[in-house]
Amino acid sequence: MKKSLFVQAVGKFLLGVVLVGVLVFLPAGTLHFWRGWLFMGILFVPMFLAGLVMLKKNPALLEKRLNAKEKEREQSLVVKLSGLMFLVGFIVAGLTCRFGWYMLPKGVSIAAAVVFLASYALYAEVLRENTYLSRTIEVQEGQQVVDTGLYGIVRHPMYSVTLVLFLTMPLVLGSVYAFVIFLVYPFIIAKRIRNEEQVLTAELDGYAAYKEKVRWRLLPFIW
Repeated sequence: MKKSLFVQAVGKFLLGVVLVGVLVFLPAGTLHFWRGWLFMGILFVPMFLAGLVMLKKNPALLEKRLNAKEKEREQSLVVKLSGLMFLVGFIVAGLTCRFGWYMLPKGVSIAAAVVFLASYALYAEVLRENTYLSRTIEVQEGQQVVDTGLYGIVRHPMYSVTLVLFLTMPLVLGSVYAFVIFLVYPFIIAKRIRNEEQVLTAELDGYAAYKEKVRWRLLPFIW
């Protein structure tokens, strides 16, 4: 099973590398786009290492995340909107390089890369704390509410982390224009959270009490 899972994971990983590379470098019109290479490195190197760790320690979780398909109609819309955001944002970032539009200072891109990697570490911690995490909205057999660690601060730390990850992407690429496009993500993720909480409140024992215990959904003192 591990061998076939490894082949499947590597196949999807390489597809992601090619797709993102095309979306970034083709509009840029050149491979001499150091911010593009920086972005590819901080995105895919940790992703590959995390996949190897997951394959060894929790192959069931890796398989679940690789094969997840959204069943909720509202969440399918969220996935499509997110995909459109990435598509347009990456293309605009590449065009910013090609046409010499205003590029953020080098220091901003490097600082954003550091924040991105730190957020990736938090992403790994969320996966460690909650083994029930899925790319789709569902309540699994035997699932229990997790209310410790990062889940004791906000109810959806995974989305908190992805919010930072996604908003730093266009900054790493140096494009203010792409950053403006990525600003739609907080609204997209808010839509997902509202629908997800309806499902969890109805189907997961103890979630209603958890909402009373942990007030903030995404960002402490904000929402």
